[in-house]
Amino acid sequence: MSLSLHQASVPVLVHGLRQLSHVLGQGQTHAAANSLDPATLISARLAPDMLPLAAQVQRASDTAKLSVQRLSDVAAPKMEDNEASFEELQARVAATIDYLLSVPAPAFDTDREITLKFGQLQAKFDSARYLTEFALPNFFFHVTTAYAILRNQGVALGKLDYLGRIGEVSAA
Repeated sequence: MSLSLHQASVPVLVHGLRQLSHVLGQGQTHAAANSLDPATLISARLAPDMLPLAAQVQRASDTAKLSVQRLSDVAAPKMEDNEASFEELQARVAATIDYLLSVPAPAFDTDREITLKFGQLQAKFDSARYLTEFALPNFFFHVTTAYAILRNQGVALGKLDYLGRIGEVSAA
């Protein structure tokens, strides 16, 4: 059995974004329960030279929507990168999921050459290599970092908060 680019991208990205939404909800609950200013969590970072939580969510969203745009040639919505609250971050995640789910599977059927520029360097990919070697790793880097920021700030998160529903789970 082979996977189409649509099957290997959209459901994976949507699942990751739903889990990101879940951990953001846990962060918001933690802030309320501990009388923390939510801005403390939203501006938290793991290291001085790393982006804060809000920017990690924005980059996860951008990576998901721009990856699907590059793979399908269906224009992604532009977003301002100005979210400053958990509610605004949640709205961005939801809008990204809505876009991903709106792109029809047949739009992924054309293999495309995708060129990315990093300063003076440029990388060229076919669709499958772009998805597996750049898009998905980059997306999960930002989702994982958002999770780690919240965990580092004391939010009670575990591995299943990150993974979500896995397979067909039953009581042993």
